[in-house]
Amino acid sequence: MPTTAPFSRPFLLRNTLLALAALLAWDAGGLDLPLARLFGDAAGFALRDHWLLGPVMHEGGRLLGWLGALLLCLGVWWPRGPLRGLARRHRLQLAVSTLAAALAVSVLKGFSSTSCPQELALFGRSAQYLSHWRWPGTADGGSGHCFPAGHASAGFAFVSGWFAFRRAGLRGQADGWLLAALAAGLLLGLAQQARGAHFMSHTLWSAWLCWVVAWAMDGLFNRQAAGRAAPSCLEP
Repeated sequence: MPTTAPFSRPFLLRNTLLALAALLAWDAGGLDLPLARLFGDAAGFALRDHWLLGPVMHEGGRLLGWLGALLLCLGVWWPRGPLRGLARRHRLQLAVSTLAAALAVSVLKGFSSTSCPQELALFGRSAQYLSHWRWPGTADGGSGHCFPAGHASAGFAFVSGWFAFRRAGLRGQADGWLLAALAAGLLLGLAQQARGAHFMSHTLWSAWLCWVVAWAMDGLFNRQAAGRAAPSCLEP
């Protein structure tokens, strides 16, 4: 099974930086509020307590995300389905990278003082709208801890599968895994957008952060594997 990834690092770097530039342009363009106003007004967000977006997409999506992470952890030792095509080191990379991405988003949320749209005075509550870059320590009058989007990371965290499957030489599975993770994260993010629980930038930054963490973890695991494979200078 291949031990090196069939992808170009310059290609990854270029596209990761292009995505970063697009996110910064989104923030600079102030596109969050116009999009939020499609779903909310001074009376609040009409879909905030909708049965599909709340109990199903919000609570159900969170549970499915944790269930998926649990299955990846168990799959390190007892692989099922597509995980059978991965060596144990790649299955371990997939499980650890997925958890690391979700943890990174959660840690950043803990430091953020940005409140969710549904708490803003613009949408019938009391918090003031401030850029999510004005953190930590800049209170907006709300509860904060809304940036980046933790709920969307329940899908985006699984982009780590793209690196693990590509390391194993399984390009088709890698691309399918990536598309599924991005679609799940975007769907969860849109549901939260409609409820007023996040701005779109929160979702997009969550996706970018999960991708960067997955890439960094891929580099870490690959260096460790290369180090184990290299002959020791102390060997006779």
